[in-house]
Amino acid sequence: MGRLVWAVVAGVAAELAGVGLTATAVWLVVRAAGQPPLPALAVAIVAVRALALARGGLRYAERLAGHSAVLRHLAGLRGRVYDSLLRRPLRDGDALTRLVSDVDAVRDALLRCLLPAAVAVAVGLAGLVATGFAAPLAVGLVITVGVVPAVVHALVSRHLRALAPLRSALAERTAVLLDGADELTAFGALDRELAAAGTLVDRLARRERRGGSAAAASAAVVVLVQGGVALALLRSGAPAHVLLGSVAVLEATAPLAAAARHWAEVRGSVRRVREALAAPAAPAPVPVEPPRGRVGVVGPSGAGKSTYLRALAAHPAAKGVLDDAHVFHATVEANVRLARPGATRAELDRVAALVDLDVPWDTVVGEDGDALSGGQRRRLLLARALLARPGVLLLDEPVEGLAVGHGDAVLDRVLAAAGDVVLVTHRLAPLVDFDLVLVFEGGAVTRRGTHAELVAEPGYYRNRWLAERAAVPSTVE
Repeated sequence: MGRLVWAVVAGVAAELAGVGLTATAVWLVVRAAGQPPLPALAVAIVAVRALALARGGLRYAERLAGHSAVLRHLAGLRGRVYDSLLRRPLRDGDALTRLVSDVDAVRDALLRCLLPAAVAVAVGLAGLVATGFAAPLAVGLVITVGVVPAVVHALVSRHLRALAPLRSALAERTAVLLDGADELTAFGALDRELAAAGTLVDRLARRERRGGSAAAASAAVVVLVQGGVALALLRSGAPAHVLLGSVAVLEATAPLAAAARHWAEVRGSVRRVREALAAPAAPAPVPVEPPRGRVGVVGPSGAGKSTYLRALAAHPAAKGVLDDAHVFHATVEANVRLARPGATRAELDRVAALVDLDVPWDTVVGEDGDALSGGQRRRLLLARALLARPGVLLLDEPVEGLAVGHGDAVLDRVLAAAGDVVLVTHRLAPLVDFDLVLVFEGGAVTRRGTHAELVAEPGYYRNRWLAERAAVPSTVE
């Protein structure tokens, strides 16, 4: 953060050069009115020129150092946030917001909040010292540095809290209009929904305009404070250069109101970034040596089956269809080819036939496979896993979303084409011929054995098998 310190130093120097320019120029005008010898004004004339040049140069140096510091900091911060999200995955939308929007908000917090605040406070203190702690200037600084920013922050925070439900409602209505336009048209409700959305937009616009009054009011207050301090100093008999120099000091603190407004807007993002960095990472799966042969994994929800499968996935020889497998916004062929980019079309067609993938290769699947049905998405992931030709194929409910008969047929072909397999499933029928079945309960393996051995013993597996045999098979695709 050394560059940011230099930016603060350059900013303070630029503002002090501006204040000094104002005070020196006023002193020069007043002194010149008495028509003194030119040598008496030479130093002031040189000082005015030097301060005028220094102000612009220092302002440029501040911008350069500030943006360089913040961009370097953000480059490292974005990487740290990304690493933390990899170790502790969040929902996709939340992760994207933290990685992009919230980290960008940190930039605004540094450039538009921290830097102006540090400069304004330093210039205010320097002005007090230069004027001998003049009471009118001290009171003015209390108002512009303390009172006005605090009031602006409170007003903007309340305004943002009022805007939040309106923005949320507008986002929901927009999603309804985009995703359900055909249905709304069919039922004659499109015009009504459009009118409701328009009303919501009008309410939001009125609230936004109302929120802009805080900025205008704060600027007016600063002007009034400057005028009041000038009148107080004038009545006390202060010299003109002290009077106008004090006004210039108060002008340098005016950006604090804008900084308070920006802080109210980005505070939530900064807090979320801190939480992402400070929260303990989820424990990484401990690599487990994959079992050989065909192994089934069963147990109630939350018993640890998927955790066990992710631990197996840490082994380089194991790949498959996990519960968090991602489908990218690309064609079906591009998604399947991720497993082996050099695969031939014949190899692609072979795995597609094995899993009964009935979607054309050039179909764009949408964000995370939104354009596919649940069964099609699972079969695409199955095709990708088979194309990778892993040493151990990991399957987590691979035919979920398919009718029972169709799913069993697909699973049979996949098992016949694969070598070693670990299958997590709620249905026990596919496990009849498996080499080993692991029963998970409470995060641990409570029983193990073949299907015949487990059915013969009282417990979860036997109860589940009896319930499955008594149930009517589902035919929903």
